[in-house]
Amino acid sequence: MTYDIIFILGEKYFDHPLCGIALLKRYLEKNKFTVGIIETPQNEKDITKLGKPNLFFGVSSGAIDSMLRNYTALKKPREEADPTYKKEVPDKAVLVYSNWIKKFYKDSIIVLGGVEASLRRFSHYDYWDNEIKKSILLPSRANILVYGYGEKQCLEIANRLKNNQTLEGIEGTCIRSRELPKDFTLLPPHDEVFKRENFCKMQNLLTNTKNLAQKTDTFYILQYKFPLYTSKDLDEYYEMPFTRKITENYMKGFEFSVVTHRGCIGNCNFCSLRLMSDGKIVSRSEESILREIRYLTKLPNFKGNIDDLGGPSANMYGMDCRKCNLENCINCDKLDKSHSKLIHLLREIRKIKEVKHLYVRSGIRYDLVNDEYLKELKPHIGGKLKIAPEHISPNVLKAMNKDKGSLDAFIKKFKELNCGELSYYFMVAHPGSTMKEAKELAEKRKTLKNSEAVQIFTPTPMTVSTCMYYTGLDPKTKKPLFIPKTYKEKKDQKRILELDAWKKER
Repeated sequence: MTYDIIFILGEKYFDHPLCGIALLKRYLEKNKFTVGIIETPQNEKDITKLGKPNLFFGVSSGAIDSMLRNYTALKKPREEADPTYKKEVPDKAVLVYSNWIKKFYKDSIIVLGGVEASLRRFSHYDYWDNEIKKSILLPSRANILVYGYGEKQCLEIANRLKNNQTLEGIEGTCIRSRELPKDFTLLPPHDEVFKRENFCKMQNLLTNTKNLAQKTDTFYILQYKFPLYTSKDLDEYYEMPFTRKITENYMKGFEFSVVTHRGCIGNCNFCSLRLMSDGKIVSRSEESILREIRYLTKLPNFKGNIDDLGGPSANMYGMDCRKCNLENCINCDKLDKSHSKLIHLLREIRKIKEVKHLYVRSGIRYDLVNDEYLKELKPHIGGKLKIAPEHISPNVLKAMNKDKGSLDAFIKKFKELNCGELSYYFMVAHPGSTMKEAKELAEKRKTLKNSEAVQIFTPTPMTVSTCMYYTGLDPKTKKPLFIPKTYKEKKDQKRILELDAWKKER
């Protein structure tokens, strides 16, 4: 069989809406295209398993950047840090897979996508090589790059190639061009972003809501603004008839999970989500979610449990707002933060008799919750509720753009309502964090149960925090920040938290 589209995927494929390639495959097939999958190819010959596609190869390293997957924050190979880790994805997988394709099928169209490609679409700081790299479009020799989630983009690309049309002007994509079109905002050119002030200027201009261009060598890298995804779109995507068969143990706990919305309005500086969508929430309709849950109850392995209900932050469902163009709308007075739509949804799900238990495991933004929502959430906390304060120092939280809300006030309210236990996630060695702030966090951690998750900040391409790490400046204010750059500084900040946790356990 000859396929129209072949996806090369740097992780195991499973027919489930939590698998991005599964969403694309189902959607393209719904629109009469044939789709093949080659998962975790181990050598260049694996690329040839399904032959050459009629239209294009789609290349993605998966839901996790291959360098983050393979290395710790201290650049140590994960198989050395964790003996149970099995390296199945090559370093810089998107480049490796693309070059394998070009070796065997020189004239094939290559479409890049996923996190790894999306966050390297312009000049970017590479933490692992400690240098500024050009757009991944150039070394990969790909024809086009889809950034963020890409159902609309992939369908448009497939239709255009089928009809022998150009790939120019597709919203949510990036291409190379010899010419600079009108109405594009220019980023500093690649050969000038090595300077700190220009790198900060580029960071401040990065957005998905505008057409952007960057001169690199003799090309312009063009970004077409992100397309508008609607509730109706998401209803269609997530109601496709996935089998939900999962073979990987690490996904077993999410077999019967339900996605309620896309996007995040938190806009944390260390997070890439804002540059993977348009920084807004897109919620599915309540009717669609209820239909999906009723579908799940008919599947043979369903035991009565909805494993998770949510999105990047579970309690942002219903916080859709397009009344203005603010990219940090979590603080906007026009935003409906009542949780009324989510509360109503939880109540309606509980009316479905086949559902015995409904869990919210994907974590919540505690700075958004109110008492009514917490009371409603109480029966859906399976063991511990995840929250991510990240830090407790006002200076570090400000550098993270997470300085809203009171952790202590939330903990107090959570205990008053007898909602169960909390699980905490913290981060050390973020820009702005000295040993003083690390010690303050260690002291606070002594008072908290279940705060076992502590990670060292890892600079990833295109985030504000990575700009801080590379330049030593807050890109908006241009004020200097302390940057823990040596391995010793980073290890010391984590070690002091782990030592105090060990003493507490003893």
